[in-house]
Amino acid sequence: MNLGGAGQVSTRHLTRLALLAAVALILFVFEAVVPRPLPWMKLGLGNAAVLTALILFDWRGAAAVTVIKVFVGSLLTGAFAGPTFVLACGASMTSLLLMAGGLQVGRSRVRSLGLSAVGLSILGACTHQVTQLALASLYLGHPGLVGLAPLFIASGLLAGAMTGLIAHFAVQRLQPHPAEGTYP
Repeated sequence: MNLGGAGQVSTRHLTRLALLAAVALILFVFEAVVPRPLPWMKLGLGNAAVLTALILFDWRGAAAVTVIKVFVGSLLTGAFAGPTFVLACGASMTSLLLMAGGLQVGRSRVRSLGLSAVGLSILGACTHQVTQLALASLYLGHPGLVGLAPLFIASGLLAGAMTGLIAHFAVQRLQPHPAEGTYP
């Protein structure tokens, strides 16, 4: 996050993070009421805002957007403190950590290993799916759920690619202008 003097966050950055959190929350709630092709399959459109925050700001900004999306979204949809809430929390934070790691590799000296927004999103979506399966397997005490991993990963690939494209275009639009260092 861009910190000004004395450790204060700039108003512009705080406003942009708040807008990204609002977008993530709206999309989270929207997806909760839209019929799904398969019971577990959501596109995770709210994660486009999380990924946008990760790329434009840092992992702390993306974590703030994630926490607001999951906690407030779960309160609004009636899932707070239930099993789906626990699955969403664990999977969201795990996928955020892996996406942040993938982005950090891309920003390091090893540029050739860096991932695009689509690559980061696919990594995050597949991680999210696998984490949810693992947590559900532990919760239910039934290791047979792991057999669904290929189907979950396939849906993660599809959802991650779509969400990554949305994040890519959002980042292009919201990224600071290189010559001036300001937002459009």
